[in-house]
Amino acid sequence: MTTDTVGRFERSLDELAVSVEFTSTADATDRLDAILEPPAVGVSLPFDDVSLPERVAAEPTAAELADARTGITPATFAIAEYGTVAIESRAAGDEPISLYPEHHVAVVAATDIVPDIGAGFDRLADRFAAGGDSIVFATGRSATADMGGLVHGVHGPGEVTVVVLEDR
Repeated sequence: MTTDTVGRFERSLDELAVSVEFTSTADATDRLDAILEPPAVGVSLPFDDVSLPERVAAEPTAAELADARTGITPATFAIAEYGTVAIESRAAGDEPISLYPEHHVAVVAATDIVPDIGAGFDRLADRFAAGGDSIVFATGRSATADMGGLVHGVHGPGEVTVVVLEDR
């Protein structure tokens, strides 16, 4: 990961109308709390010294997920070239929490932003070799043009924010 890779990721997100926030791990929980709109759901974040804000329901029930305005998930890695985040599909519920609420907040370490799809596939190969079996790629807000003009937020989140942990 280089500063240029992170800058390229930021530019790609801007082209997709996705918000990006940069923060240190020390300030991450407070930053997440400021971004979310309740009710919020999330899965535990695998970054030392970063946790979900207290008002986020971890391990949400189906009703809490259905009512949630914001969903917070970790991103296993990100691809700068496309502004894509890789969300692991785990039993903890990362995938539904990234898809059902109107606003998805993905948290990724700056060191886990790779420059291009080739480097992303290398990450996948390593992950699958270690026993991982499913990743969902999320690139911007959901969109469809099935019924005519392009519409955002029809299936999946209508708003996406990526929080980049600068000191990871």
